[in-house]
Amino acid sequence: MSTHATGKRTGRPRSASADLAILEATRAALVELGWGKLTMSDVAGRAGVAKTTLYRRWANKHDLVVDAVAVLFDELQLPDLGSLRADVEGVVLQFAALLERPEAKTALMAVVAEATNDAALRLRIRSSIVDRQKRLVVEGRRRAQRRGEIPPDAPGTDPSPQIDLIFDVIAGAVVHRTLVSGEPVDAAWASGFTGLLLTGLASA
Repeated sequence: MSTHATGKRTGRPRSASADLAILEATRAALVELGWGKLTMSDVAGRAGVAKTTLYRRWANKHDLVVDAVAVLFDELQLPDLGSLRADVEGVVLQFAALLERPEAKTALMAVVAEATNDAALRLRIRSSIVDRQKRLVVEGRRRAQRRGEIPPDAPGTDPSPQIDLIFDVIAGAVVHRTLVSGEPVDAAWASGFTGLLLTGLASA
């Protein structure tokens, strides 16, 4: 687990297995109880740890739930499927499949809903989930550039704005499709979306 959750602490080293048990218990509690009824005490009981153990790792429920979501998104990978189009379609389908899991769907929707009135929580979501997952866009762009599918970055230019935009378009479309519209993200949709992303409206 990354140190941003609690900062530097002294004392006994953290247990990775305990962290995983706590985060799994958090997601299970969210599915069963919902955000409003979720408590640190309930999570501690489900994980089989003392409540003080949770507070040594996470300052509050917000931080705990964000990290419980973040580790799920860290499962996303970008396997090399031979082309930029195949890579994008693959990660879109993988992302959609993750969002179909009850623990991912419930946890993500809960923190996003709470963040509408909590600026600190929005920043934490951004740093722990959004910014971390932009690694997929960075990797995909570099791979496509090595293949010659897209031009290399011009010397002295900052690719960050484009990386941000690509991430927002892909993540926004998949989240809206699955969690807002409640429609499936299947191979046909992923193919159509990727074609639009790569060629633009004029060529669609």
